[in-house]
Amino acid sequence: MAKKRVGKFPKAFRQYAVARLKQCDNIVERSKELGVHRRLLYTWRDQLEPAEGGEGPPPNSGEATLRKEVSRLKRALADKTLEADFFAGALHTVKARRQRSGDSGGTASTPTSEA
Repeated sequence: MAKKRVGKFPKAFRQYAVARLKQCDNIVERSKELGVHRRLLYTWRDQLEPAEGGEGPPPNSGEATLRKEVSRLKRALADKTLEADFFAGALHTVKARRQRSGDSGGTASTPTSEA
C-alpha cells in the first residue's frame, strides 16, 4: 500500500497547477489530472494570483471608484437602518405608555367651572 504524501506541495508545482487551472474549462477534470482536490486549486489560485497581479485595481481605475461608492452607500444604508430602528423603538415605547395611562381619555387639563 502506497503512503499518502503529508505536507505541502512545492511552490513550483502550485504555480504550475494554477497556470494549468487558468487554461482549462473543466476544473474537476484538471484536479483529477493533477491529483489535487479542486478546493486546494482554488486556494492556491487565491494565494498566488494577488502576488502576480498586485493588490486590487489601480487607485484611479473605474472599478476602484465604484468600490468606494459602494462602500459609501453601504455605510449610508447602515446609518439609515439604525435611525429607522431607533424611531420604531421610540414609537413602540410611546404606544406602550399611552396604553398604560388608560383608554378612556384622561383628566381634563382645566377644572370645570361650577356656575
